[in-house]
Amino acid sequence: MPENGILVVDDEEGIRTQLKWALAKDYEVFLAGDIDSARKIMTQKSPNLILLDISLTPDMGAGTEGMQLLQEILSFDNTIKVIMITGNDSRENARKSVVMGAYDFYSKPIDVEEVKISIKRDLHIQSLERENKRLLEDLERSHEFREIISSCNQMEEVLNVVRRVSTTDATVLIQGESGTGKELIARAIHYNSTRKDKPFIPVNCSAIPENLLESELFGHEKGAFTDAYAQKKGKLELAQNGTVFLDEIAEMPFQLQAKILRTLQEHEIERLGGSERIKLDVRVLAATNRDIKKEVEEKRFRKDLYYRLNVISINLPPLRERGEDVILLANAFLNRFKKEMRIDINGFTEETLKAIRDYDWLGNVRELENKVRRAIIMANGAYIKPEDMELAYNQPRRMDLKETRDTFESNYIQEALLRSKGNVNSAAEALGVTRTTLYSLISKYNLDNKEYSD
Repeated sequence: MPENGILVVDDEEGIRTQLKWALAKDYEVFLAGDIDSARKIMTQKSPNLILLDISLTPDMGAGTEGMQLLQEILSFDNTIKVIMITGNDSRENARKSVVMGAYDFYSKPIDVEEVKISIKRDLHIQSLERENKRLLEDLERSHEFREIISSCNQMEEVLNVVRRVSTTDATVLIQGESGTGKELIARAIHYNSTRKDKPFIPVNCSAIPENLLESELFGHEKGAFTDAYAQKKGKLELAQNGTVFLDEIAEMPFQLQAKILRTLQEHEIERLGGSERIKLDVRVLAATNRDIKKEVEEKRFRKDLYYRLNVISINLPPLRERGEDVILLANAFLNRFKKEMRIDINGFTEETLKAIRDYDWLGNVRELENKVRRAIIMANGAYIKPEDMELAYNQPRRMDLKETRDTFESNYIQEALLRSKGNVNSAAEALGVTRTTLYSLISKYNLDNKEYSD
């Protein structure tokens, strides 16, 4: 059965019903009667093709919301194929939509068989385009070590392990704070292995709702649950002969951990709602920003799965412990972004370089990357100043004992919130204080735990 999802966006219920009835046998069909519903389905379900009514709200003028949504779709993912559905009174807008990026348009009343042929053709072209894009990305990553910029001993030790483990199929557990580059290391392992020509499939276990994660990993058969309109392969199956990267593995529900363990042991899976055992040849890499040994001790993570994943362990140092790497990375980001944005920036002032060295970088490499990108946009002149990177406040100055203590305490609390992704209970436990005490300290230092949730 095809895996392609199709979203039908039309404010006429009869049209939606007609198209679902005609397409449900061959595709997973989602329906939306307005622009807000369409946005929600688009982000949650990631359809491959969208049939879009150009005149969602006739009282606002033909094509007003349909054209608006078309722009949003193409900005969200320009590989999505969009077929416009139009009445005779809005054919001019339909032609404009093709110029904007829609792939085709059909007039009402709809000839379903003609639309079916178009859908089949468009999805085939899309699959070729995406495969070509994947091959280009694989080619660019063929020397993935070049993306890992470092001169410090700690990172050199990490890269030595990566070089050795890349030639094997050993399971690797990558540990480190958020933003230290765990996925970059995982990609380096994959693209320097014998599996480099096969898929690399990342799965963020903390970003997928708990009730959907099992289906996302193992796939499902048609009718396995409500809205399972067609068979769908999971990430593990899609990574066949390649690598699956389970990011934030410590966030995986305890019950699902047992199923992953069995997959690692038996090298086979069953889709939800199915009975067929599917053999897998997939390498598993995993990562976490938590103290996973502590998670095991407190029975939030299975000990047997931990040992199964931790065949080889890689611990990434935080940016604040990497010495002059912070300057190397800042210059690398500067050169990349000024080229991408076509903005002429000569470099950093000496004051800025000092501020970069002195900054704590609790968000690690990701935070540095974002601050350099912002600075290039905000800079007024040929050189980036501390205030362009919002680092001016970080300059060292004379402080009394109380101020020093308060600064340390505030930074320590922020780091705990960052590690716990804003979860006050977890942060309080890590700090060894009560939740009430931590709330008082958050208030004292004008912090907002919600800012650390990402």
